[in-house]
Amino acid sequence: MSQTTPPMLSGIDAIHVATVMEDCVDQLITLGRIMPVSFEPRPDAIEIVRGELTQLVDRQVQLENKYQSVLGKKMEMMRTTKNPDKLLAAEKEVLSTGGDLKNSTHVFGRTLRQNPLSGDNIVKIQEDRTFVENLMGETMTELVQNCSFQVLLDCVNSQKQRKASLQSTIQKEEDGRKRVRELQRQLVDVKKEKEIQVQQRLEMISHLKDQLQEMKAKSNMEGKYIKKCAEVAVAQTQRRCFITEKDMKEEADRLRRKIDEEERASQEIVSYLHKNQNELDKKLDFWIEKYETDKEAKQKELDTLKQTKAKDLEKLQEKTKLYKEYEQIVVEDRIEKEKARRKAEQEAIELRSAIRLQAWWRGIMVRKGFGPFGKKKKGKGKKGKGKKKGKKK
Repeated sequence: MSQTTPPMLSGIDAIHVATVMEDCVDQLITLGRIMPVSFEPRPDAIEIVRGELTQLVDRQVQLENKYQSVLGKKMEMMRTTKNPDKLLAAEKEVLSTGGDLKNSTHVFGRTLRQNPLSGDNIVKIQEDRTFVENLMGETMTELVQNCSFQVLLDCVNSQKQRKASLQSTIQKEEDGRKRVRELQRQLVDVKKEKEIQVQQRLEMISHLKDQLQEMKAKSNMEGKYIKKCAEVAVAQTQRRCFITEKDMKEEADRLRRKIDEEERASQEIVSYLHKNQNELDKKLDFWIEKYETDKEAKQKELDTLKQTKAKDLEKLQEKTKLYKEYEQIVVEDRIEKEKARRKAEQEAIELRSAIRLQAWWRGIMVRKGFGPFGKKKKGKGKKGKGKKKGKKK
């Protein structure tokens, strides 16, 4: 499995998500504490189960009726129309209804195999709740520490692989059972077929025995006939061989005459080739001399090109060195600009965070009445003056 870079979140987003996940973990812990440890059946549990089974049976009957009607519609359409589009639509409808019926049958059988009144359902729910609680706790810790949620992704991938493996195992088991049933049917068919073949061969043996007796009688008569036919055939073959031998002698004489003609033609061709060989030797000498001359001229041109290439290579090295210097300057300038941009972004983020924090704190001080926003005590000085005036009177 290839290693991938874990997804990262910004600090504020990570804190927000961690807060939400912390609330979820608290809710799961509370749910685990309030859920019963063992299953206590309700008085109306049997009625509930009976109602659910009735709904499943009604759904199954509806799908079976729908499948029968769709299949009958398809057969009627195949007899009455030849439009390929309509036939294809009917075929798709039959396949879709058959898939729904198969899924419903699988759900119905699984529901009948499971007992909803057992305590295993509560145990399974508790195990799933504990698993989700631990996973969210680990994810929350990773969000706070590393601002990522790789643990969650790894867990989801592992659960997907586990589910795919279980589905593959179930599919293989179903295929194996179907294959066993098919082989059993084939075995029964083969046994019946072999028994029929044995019976037929026994009958054939008895029939062949009768034919053997007849053939023995016929063979004696045919032997005499064949012997006479063979004698006639030998005489005919000898006559044909005599005629063929005569023809072969004539063909041999003809081929000898042809061989003599070919030998004379071969001698004439050899003399002609000797004559042409002398002319070609002269041309070869001429071309060898021309080759040497052209070779020297091309060698001089090659030396000149090598010198030119060396000069061009020196210029290229100088230009390359100058290009690398300019490139280094450009890269350094871009790095400095990128650092300045990131610094400005970070300062802007910190400024916005500080403003939000100050605004929140001022709101708290105003609502709670802290500091300069507290309620001032009034009326103490006026009450004292009023008492003094009363005493004087």
